[in-house]
Amino acid sequence: MITNDPGTPGPKNWEINLGFMPVIRHDLNSYQLPQLDFNYGVGERIQLTVQVPFVLQNSNGQNLQSGWGNAFPGVKWRFLDNWHGWNVSTFPQIEVTGPSESSRVGIATPGTRFLLPVEIQRNLGPLELDFEGGYYFPIHGVDERILGFAAGHQFTKRFELIGEVYNDRAMGALPHDTTWDAGGRYGLRKGLILLFMAGRSFSGPESEQPNFLAYIGVQFLLEKNGLAWHSDQ
Repeated sequence: MITNDPGTPGPKNWEINLGFMPVIRHDLNSYQLPQLDFNYGVGERIQLTVQVPFVLQNSNGQNLQSGWGNAFPGVKWRFLDNWHGWNVSTFPQIEVTGPSESSRVGIATPGTRFLLPVEIQRNLGPLELDFEGGYYFPIHGVDERILGFAAGHQFTKRFELIGEVYNDRAMGALPHDTTWDAGGRYGLRKGLILLFMAGRSFSGPESEQPNFLAYIGVQFLLEKNGLAWHSDQ
């Protein structure tokens, strides 16, 4: 899902996500293929992360453009760990300046930004509730705010279904996106999980919000510095 939660992989464990994410708009389509997301656990509460997509993009009357998007290195720290049922983390990330050619064609942004979010998780009966709120602080450009809420239920040991509402709003510029989506996780085997999601915006195409967005990918869970599979906990 788009909304992050306070979970971390655990000491010396890897969580590697390889995915495909299309975002279809009224006059601009982009496809992250692959979307790479590498996470490494340092102790029980800290996660080191780097995320980067390779993007294919086309708009009306234009040739297909491709290139690497902005990379997002970051550190997640869960500073409240099951405190009266609450888990709370912060996940600061730096959006690194994109490659010059990708920035020229609009695949990546040309300036560095700092993202400071907070993630909150609590179980309520059969539901797991997650909230994320954060703010981008740019060196150059406009500020941007994100809000996400997700609710999920574990139907079986292997299968979890999740619904989500996510808002991404720049101050005085685009994007102004409010999207809803549904997705989930299905365990294929030990240490290998199928991830999937699909949704769309609340508004019509004139708002320039996504008409359709989706994600499908696989998650690899590895322990002992990547030397063995481990089960999702």
